[in-house]
Parts: sequence; C-alpha cells; structure tokens
Amino acid sequence: MTSTALDPRLDLTLQRTIRASPSSVWRAWTDPELLARWWVPAPMQARVDRLDAQPGGAFVTSMRETAGEYLPHTNGIFLVVEPERRLVFTNAIDSSLRPAKPEPVSMTAEIVLDEHADGTAYRVIVCHGDPAARNLHEDLGFFEGWGSVTSALAELVETGSAARP
Repeated sequence: MTSTALDPRLDLTLQRTIRASPSSVWRAWTDPELLARWWVPAPMQARVDRLDAQPGGAFVTSMRETAGEYLPHTNGIFLVVEPERRLVFTNAIDSSLRPAKPEPVSMTAEIVLDEHADGTAYRVIVCHGDPAARNLHEDLGFFEGWGSVTSALAELVETGSAARP
C-alpha cells in the first residue's frame, strides 16, 4: 500500500529529521509507556488506554492537566500498520468500530518513517474530508500542537530513552 497523495486543500503535513533509528521512533509510537511520554503537548499528561497497533486495532488515549481528571483525547483505529515504516490511523471510526463524529475535527493521520543519513526522515500527513475541516484544524493550532509533540518524540528517541533494553 502506498502513502497518501498530498492535497494541500485537505491535508496538513509536518516533516522532520529525527536523529534516531526508525526502529526507535516506531517503538515510541507503539509502546504505550513511551507514547504516553510524548503524545500530548506539555504540560498536559497523556494516558494510553488502548494501543493495538494492527489494522482495525484500537488507539485510545486520554489527557489531563497535571492535577486534573483524565478526559478523552483520541478514540480511533489503526488502518495500516507497516512495522518500522508506516502507521495510518483515523478518528472517523472509533475503537468499537462505529462511525464517529469526533470533535473538533475528523481526520486520518499517516506517519511515515524513512531511513535517513542522520536517522529517520519523519513525515506526518493529516487528511481531512473537506477544506473547512482542514482549515479549522490549522486554526486550532495543528502546527504548534503536532510540532510540539514531534519535538517531544524526537527528544525521547534522540536521548536513547526509547532504545531497546
């Protein structure tokens, strides 16, 4: 299966070189303990409720302020899982395999990991159903939010915290 063809009217994208192996980045995406360490922008905290990285598998997370109650964050499923190469998930279908109307936007996200001389060429493509949803997601802080968590992911794996024991 090939990567998503980018449509700038519908999609938001982020690219970064991460100075760690694709296997370390993959592990940070698929190990619940590691994902919880970077998945939401600081100072928020994440909890991984379900993470079944296989097609049709659940992807459910919660988040909270440092002392608050955990609130729903992500409730979706994985569509494509190519180990150490590519993850595609959506929140348009919830973890019970029911159609969903997530707030604030419905999306499908593709995470692509490619070998790079300096580690991993990391690419995120977030697809939306119409330009209004794409623009809303951008206005709500897509680049700041996804950029922040990508930096936290990079820091985690570049320091070796996500390396295999």
